Amino acid sequence: MQELMLQFIDNYWVPSQNTLSLPVIDPYRQQQIATVTMGDADDVNAAVNAARRAFDGWQALGGRARGAYLDAFADALADRREALMRLSSTNNGKTLAEAGIDLDDAIACYRYYANQARHLEHRQGRLVDHGMDDVEARVYEDPAGVVGLITPWNFPLVTSAWKIAPALAAGCTVVFKPSEVTPLPENALAEIALEVQLPSGVLNLVHGNGEGIGAPLTSHPGIDKLSFTGSNRVGEQVMRAAADGSRSVSLELGGKSPIVVLDDADIEQAADWIMAGIYFNSGQICSATSRLLVHDSLADRLHAALGERIDAIRLGDPLDSDTDMGPMSSARQRESVEDYLAIAAEEGLLVVRDASHRQLPEQGEFVAPSLYCDVPTDSRLWREEVFGPVLCSRSFSSEAEAIALANDSDFGLAATVISDDTERAKRVGRALKAGIIWFNTEQIVLPEAGWGGFKKSGIGRELGPWGLSDYLEVKHIVGPR
Repeated sequence: MQELMLQFIDNYWVPSQNTLSLPVIDPYRQQQIATVTMGDADDVNAAVNAARRAFDGWQALGGRARGAYLDAFADALADRREALMRLSSTNNGKTLAEAGIDLDDAIACYRYYANQARHLEHRQGRLVDHGMDDVEARVYEDPAGVVGLITPWNFPLVTSAWKIAPALAAGCTVVFKPSEVTPLPENALAEIALEVQLPSGVLNLVHGNGEGIGAPLTSHPGIDKLSFTGSNRVGEQVMRAAADGSRSVSLELGGKSPIVVLDDADIEQAADWIMAGIYFNSGQICSATSRLLVHDSLADRLHAALGERIDAIRLGDPLDSDTDMGPMSSARQRESVEDYLAIAAEEGLLVVRDASHRQLPEQGEFVAPSLYCDVPTDSRLWREEVFGPVLCSRSFSSEAEAIALANDSDFGLAATVISDDTERAKRVGRALKAGIIWFNTEQIVLPEAGWGGFKKSGIGRELGPWGLSDYLEVKHIVGPR
């Protein structure tokens, strides 16, 4: 078992002012694998002060130098790839294959923003096009300042890369709180900061829970901007805290994404894409396409194809290369999903597959992959984010009905459209209210493409040039030519 994990502040490992600690659990073996310090407001204050001292120097380095550091982060992650995959699987419960995808996504993100940092330097002070011959106007993009970053437990290293990489590229300094459930993979970022000789105070990592670290971080007057990924309930608390001082806030919150299968779709191919959209990472993914909308002429055959594939999912040790689905990331999350399965029984939902169809492993925080059909639109499982391997299906008879059903949600993060007609799929996708829409593919996430949603799915965008802009303030200097 690893010893107590310390705070990383001003490029030093330091003990927390709080003497309490939290256990870190392997969700498959259900054993403690580490102890993490439970930080408090004094730790946050020290980290914010370190970031504030480092800010002017980090901004002055310029985009070319900051990009070199980000490339070095990508190299260091690549060098640690196998070890971090195993660490992530052990701490998070995701399979090795899924952990490998995560690592590659994180590496690509640091490389992308290394280039964005260099491009940012080149476009500073560019002339604004206007019609006055005797007036000069130039535009600059300055870093937002000291930023507080909070990430969830479902994608360690990925969600942190989406925040840390653009923040550092922009010239911001960082106070970063990873999830206390899965702190082990992201602790490596502090080790990398030392290895690449990142200037002191540029990246500070503080461990702890929401009460001990999250609340004082979001309310700290020395934080200029907040970026949070997680639940809507906590996101609203972050937004209220940011209102004090009128600070900028970005929120990537929940989803209840639809996957629309039109009447001309190939059933076998559609079934494969549906499986990837809901059962990847044990369904613990904000963009999970958990609402299946299928044309009524295909529904029975599609449900049968999905049932066969669900039966074939191999549950087990995430470190075993033959495992298709690992456990939930914590006992708490397993219990949350089981509560929804109990609601499904109370509501009398029609079962295609659930736990009654298979034997769960004897150990581990497992939930059986489930599928319900003909789910009413007022069902809690249809409307609320379950965040587990639970798919709800209902049929439609027309394209217009499919679009209306897909858009009838409080969320608008993602969607998928499946059709044999590419132009039709893109046309339907254009009518959907969501931040990212895939057609005839699995969920491909590119660092060049934006990520974020409509409605209750959040505020702002991550990834792409929009992710960098989220950490920049625009400044114009205007005067006589």
